[in-house]
Amino acid sequence: MSGDLAARQAELVAALVAGGPLPPGFAPAPVEAARRALLRKRADDVARHWPLLAAGLGSAWPATFTTWADGRPTNGSLRDGWDLARDLRDRDALPPLGAEELAAREAASRYDGRRPPRPRRLPALARAGGAVAVQVAGRVRLLRPAPR
Repeated sequence: MSGDLAARQAELVAALVAGGPLPPGFAPAPVEAARRALLRKRADDVARHWPLLAAGLGSAWPATFTTWADGRPTNGSLRDGWDLARDLRDRDALPPLGAEELAAREAASRYDGRRPPRPRRLPALARAGGAVAVQVAGRVRLLRPAPR
């Protein structure tokens, strides 16, 4: 019996956070409301880790994030923001503040999209959306801001 309960719980979690199908026996409207609320909470958490990205998108932040995150399981707020910033960069939709924040993060840490970011030990130069950041001895400086 506990295996069945665990399987049903896993199905419900998948429906709420990873775009899985609605398990039998659950009303669609309350599950959808909970799913949307979790996406909004997730957007708030990511904005705390990526304040310049969120500020750069302004009032479009919640919709931009929830559209991107809908159906994607979370990798944690820091990594979700990093993945979103890279996606926006690749689509030429990254705002200047977000470009500066992404360049600084890329200069400070290595992140391959699969494993958690790790601090860089050697000097590094990073570019994003026209912004250029450099990291030397653990300190990151923005050499060139993104064009406005």
